[in-house]
Amino acid sequence: MARILAVGTHPEVMPVIERLLRSQDGWEPVVAFDAPEALAALQTIQHFDVVLLGAGLSSKEEADLHSAASALSPKVPVVAHYGGGSGLLFAEIWGALGTHGDYL
Repeated sequence: MARILAVGTHPEVMPVIERLLRSQDGWEPVVAFDAPEALAALQTIQHFDVVLLGAGLSSKEEADLHSAASALSPKVPVVAHYGGGSGLLFAEIWGALGTHGDYL
């Protein structure tokens, strides 16, 4: 099971991201709608296989999330996703997991 923290500030986009991530066997998304919510998830759940940064975050928020994720797990990949469709989203996650759709 791959736990994925997806964070973005667009309330109309994040449910779509969550639905797409849930559609993949073996992926467990946790969605945050802003940086403070994502930081809280990092501190309480503490294990993510990927952190996915979506649109709407400031560069400081992105840097803070990257630092927090790295502090908890230095090898957790932090990847940016700003749109481009489900194929790109899946490729970004598979790439971060080091797989080609076979992570279970």
